[in-house]
Amino acid sequence: METNLIIEGFKFMGLGMGTVFSFLIVMIGAMNLMSAIVHRFFPEPQASADAPVTTQEDNKKVIAAITAAISHHREG
Repeated sequence: METNLIIEGFKFMGLGMGTVFSFLIVMIGAMNLMSAIVHRFFPEPQASADAPVTTQEDNKKVIAAITAAISHHREG
């Protein structure tokens, strides 16, 4: 009697784990398909030769502008 219950338990465990495994495989496949579709119809823009190059001097100017705006905001 108890052997049947143990075997039934293993059957249900195998069925449950098989269901979860199958679901995960289908989900991974669907995500890969969606990723391929998005990359095909919405590719990432490539850097062009005439794109502006950010230099260290540009970064310093931006930092100075942000610092000035914050100090002006705190004063007034």
